[in-house]
Amino acid sequence: MISRRDMLRTGAAAGAALLLPREGFAQAPVFAPKPGKWRDFEVVTRLDLAGQGKTQAWIPLPSVAAAGWIKPGRNEWQTNAASAEIVSEPKYGAQMLHLVFKEGEAAPAVEVRSRFSLRDRAEDFAKGAAPTLGAAERSLYLEATELMPTDGIVRETAEKAAAGQASDIDKARAIYRWVVANTFRDAKTRGCGTGDVASMLRSGNLGGKCADLNALYVALVRALGIPARDIYGIRVAPSQFGYKSLGAGSEVITKAQHCRAEIWLEGHGWVATDPADVRKVALEEPPGNNAVDDPKVVAAREALFGAWEGNWLGYNMAHDLVLPGSQHKVGFLMYPQAEVAGALLDCLDPDTFRYTIKAAEITA
Repeated sequence: MISRRDMLRTGAAAGAALLLPREGFAQAPVFAPKPGKWRDFEVVTRLDLAGQGKTQAWIPLPSVAAAGWIKPGRNEWQTNAASAEIVSEPKYGAQMLHLVFKEGEAAPAVEVRSRFSLRDRAEDFAKGAAPTLGAAERSLYLEATELMPTDGIVRETAEKAAAGQASDIDKARAIYRWVVANTFRDAKTRGCGTGDVASMLRSGNLGGKCADLNALYVALVRALGIPARDIYGIRVAPSQFGYKSLGAGSEVITKAQHCRAEIWLEGHGWVATDPADVRKVALEEPPGNNAVDDPKVVAAREALFGAWEGNWLGYNMAHDLVLPGSQHKVGFLMYPQAEVAGALLDCLDPDTFRYTIKAAEITA
């Protein structure tokens, strides 16, 4: 027979067991970025090229500046290129280091060091300021791009997803939840995807990675007249909330590229969103293949409409970018690019292309 004292002891032990940390998380999973301390980082990008013929390269530089969450610093480089200059793309302001090597250079190479500061960001929707968005910027972030139309099936889908919602914030949140509920992260997608929104919707295949899923979100929101934009960048540090899927796994971040999305809400300004990372948590967060109602997924879903963790560098917001000095166009500039004898190298194959990217936090 179990005495009352034994029952109380057993109950207390069971209660204590419920408080033990789950693997990767302390008690219930928490993902709640809040503005706080700034952290300083350095990213080092190294290219080692080979081939015959004229060689040039383009390396994205940190060119997003926002007082609340990111401050770009200085860029330095060492190279045997005949010329190296920072070029600013005129439409979106994306900055890159453009290098041209002397024809016949046996081993074209460059190492670029970029410093910047980051911190978490989170919107307080209970409060409102009065920021304004200029007419030119509003027009820019409402327009269609080559891969993100805002009419036809895109607008039809947006109207259905946001049916019954009146305010911009409610429409944007409804589309966010629609994207999370109806898309999936496809591990077979190369790189971060292409962001071909119309093809996704016409085919009914709503799988992909961040450049696909967040592009879909941006296009749907723009179709309803809400300014939105992708920001192309790279993860630079592990998540401080224990989410293995939402941070860099090591100092080598060569394949850690990630794009995020922002929406403009009157009274709040640019607001952080990232439905693609919710689907990443669902697929990849240990043990993997998590249900959408798993507590880890729910915590990420609730936070990532309005917040980001400050372990990610945003390079730029550029679309449909013609590389300076070249005839080649890229849908977005998130990876180093290089051209040899007029042929654009495969930026998604860094072993053949031969580039590495490393990140380190600066604490001194």
